[in-house]
Amino acid sequence: MGAAHSASEEVRELEGKTGFSSDQIEQLHRRFKQLSGDQPTIRKENFNNVPDLELNPIRSKIVRAFFDNRNLRKGPSGLADEINFEDFLTIMSYFRPIDTTMGEEQVELSRKEKLRFLFHMYDSDSDGRITLEEYRNVVEELLSGNPHIEKESARSIADGAMMEAASVCVGQMEPDQVYEGITFEDFLKIWQGIDIETKMHVRFLNMETMALCH
Repeated sequence: MGAAHSASEEVRELEGKTGFSSDQIEQLHRRFKQLSGDQPTIRKENFNNVPDLELNPIRSKIVRAFFDNRNLRKGPSGLADEINFEDFLTIMSYFRPIDTTMGEEQVELSRKEKLRFLFHMYDSDSDGRITLEEYRNVVEELLSGNPHIEKESARSIADGAMMEAASVCVGQMEPDQVYEGITFEDFLKIWQGIDIETKMHVRFLNMETMALCH
């Protein structure tokens, strides 16, 4: 009786923290146990045998995002060696569809959290800016599976996108002015008017409540 009460209290607490329903939490727990091999934590190597991830060009960044302390809300930098179920739910909550019953302020907050997660995937050194080199790295990875696009072409695409970002965020720049990189505020401007949910898809866990970025 006491154990059952404690478990239900824990589920209610997780509902409050993540926004998932008890049914979704139960479903996610089953998938967590499958991924972890019925262990209490998941490590990076547990993602090695996920078929949909194997073919994703930014697989390493997606897996890394699960262990990023910024996404786990545990610190401004660094990676966790392993994550428990609550950590897993915290990450998956970024991909939870925006509830249509939310008020305008809640919707904006949810959208900002989703974009912050994506920003962290680009900002690999956790310095608060997406530099040209970091952006080049992401673009090269995204296009690595296309045999018709060479590395130099991928770099040119990244360079052009960074110049466009600078024009959107800074406006007309002086000839000697250097754009140091995309801050999170810049990132919000760039994504203004774009439906973030169409860019984040549930796939590798084969569940409606889970997602991948691409």
